[in-house]
Amino acid sequence: QVQLVESGGGLVQAGGSLRISCAASGRSFSSYAMGWFRQAPGKEREFVAAVNWNGGTSSYADSVKGRFTISRDNAKNTVYLQMNSLKPDDTAVYYCARHTDSSAYSRSYDIWGQGTQVTVSS
Repeated sequence: QVQLVESGGGLVQAGGSLRISCAASGRSFSSYAMGWFRQAPGKEREFVAAVNWNGGTSSYADSVKGRFTISRDNAKNTVYLQMNSLKPDDTAVYYCARHTDSSAYSRSYDIWGQGTQVTVSS
């Protein structure tokens, strides 16, 4: 049974940086694309970024393009989200999710983490 556990969230000032991680248990991590989502209070969960099975292809929401970078380390079964130039609007609970296939452009997910809170103060 695969489980995803996010970590690294916290409080940061606007303009600052933060890196969050998502560690996967179980085998076959490298067979699947992985994604990050976020949900702010009172808003729907939204797509942030995705990376394909080997880290060679990634996609981003327009709102984070140029500021966030998704990456993965298959040897460590971990996917990362490096967040730079953070804004108060980036405040949300961030979730990682496993895609059902290897493509960063697929929009089907089967396993979710429990989330990690990121708060950006102005």
